[in-house]
Amino acid sequence: MRVTTNTPNFHLLEDTTMITLRQSPFDLFERLEQQLSQAERVPAAEIHDTAEAYVISLELPGVDKSTIDVQATDRSISVTAERRRPDNAEESDTALLSEFRYGSWSRSFRFPQGLNREQLQASYRDGVLTIRAGKVNSHTAVAVQVES
Repeated sequence: MRVTTNTPNFHLLEDTTMITLRQSPFDLFERLEQQLSQAERVPAAEIHDTAEAYVISLELPGVDKSTIDVQATDRSISVTAERRRPDNAEESDTALLSEFRYGSWSRSFRFPQGLNREQLQASYRDGVLTIRAGKVNSHTAVAVQVES
């Protein structure tokens, strides 16, 4: 990790590796495990570009439909969702092995062509969220008269 400080005449980089090395090597492994668990929460995505729309598919297994939120701007789509622990899980239960990932995440996609927000559609079936965003077909040309 690098901390960057800008001043008017020079650029200072402070390498925090030395700070990390003073800690236990086990702390490094714990940090790596935390980063990997965060990365695993971001769902896999697939985006198709058709002539009239962008089609985005996200894998969201185990996510309740009510926790999914899709927002759109002129050229981007943001998706947030949460995978919650089951209600029947008791706090006194200790799992011998747990590879499930719970929590919230957010993911954004930016597109080269504008989106028609009136044509946005989203469906959620079998753990896959599919978003269809129509493209804006605005090819405006302006004639400019050259003056002398």
